[in-house]
Amino acid sequence: MTGVAVVIPAYNEAGLVGATAAAAATLAGVDVVVVVDDGSRDGTGRAAKETGASVLRHARNRGKAAAMETGAEAVRLLDQREPRQPPRHLLFLDADLGATAAQAGPLITPVVAGEADMTVAVFAARVKLGGHGFVVRLSAAGTRRAIGWAPAQPLNGQRCLSRAAYDAARPLARRFGVETAMTIDLARKGMRITEVEVPLAHRATGTGLRAQLHRARQFADVAWALATRL
Repeated sequence: MTGVAVVIPAYNEAGLVGATAAAAATLAGVDVVVVVDDGSRDGTGRAAKETGASVLRHARNRGKAAAMETGAEAVRLLDQREPRQPPRHLLFLDADLGATAAQAGPLITPVVAGEADMTVAVFAARVKLGGHGFVVRLSAAGTRRAIGWAPAQPLNGQRCLSRAAYDAARPLARRFGVETAMTIDLARKGMRITEVEVPLAHRATGTGLRAQLHRARQFADVAWALATRL
């Protein structure tokens, strides 16, 4: 059976990335966990390394999409050193899932079975977010306009892709536009996208200035990804 590599982009997630990486390593079929420390200023890399995960570090913060690409490239190089093994599937998980990452298995199953090229998580339980859903609505409306359909949670970063699907999605859209662009690009190329409900949970975003600036960056990145695809 084709193996699965977990790629976890992480920025200033020292408090949860260790639990996330450790939980991801317990998933059936997973034989590699790669954490990409995207220029964190805390102990993110150290916390991940203590779990036994492979840790790569960007010298400066380059954004989520760049961290995903770095992790996927590391997996590709590993696959090349093991020529008898088919390329690993890629399971992307956010760093703040904590112990709930152990419940991500249903995302893997359809891809391994050849029933989907990409799965997109739908969280069974939703956390209360500090924003007003502007970015989610922008992504959903833009995706629906582009391809006539949008995932229930279009910004959900928990996704499993075959290597062929990942390669078809490249080059990835910049920073936080990556999920929106990935859905549009793969659908336009005829790839099969399946939504999967999973009992995962991430940390709720707050309502302070830092959280609002984060959402503003998300909005700008999603808007840019849509503008180049509509």
